[in-house]
Amino acid sequence: MKLWKVLGIAAFAGVAASGVVVARNQRRRAAYTPDQVRQRLQERFAETSPERSG
Repeated sequence: MKLWKVLGIAAFAGVAASGVVVARNQRRRAAYTPDQVRQRLQERFAETSPERSG
């Protein structure tokens, strides 16, 4: 029975840690303005365009 308690606590800790990581990433994405997002997308597209045509 003690093993199940330890596994349950470990699972709970894993879920909580995953939630923290997801929240941190969401805040980072939300910090970009629409102009910054557009600029980054255009830069990434410009980097991949020559590879496609060549």
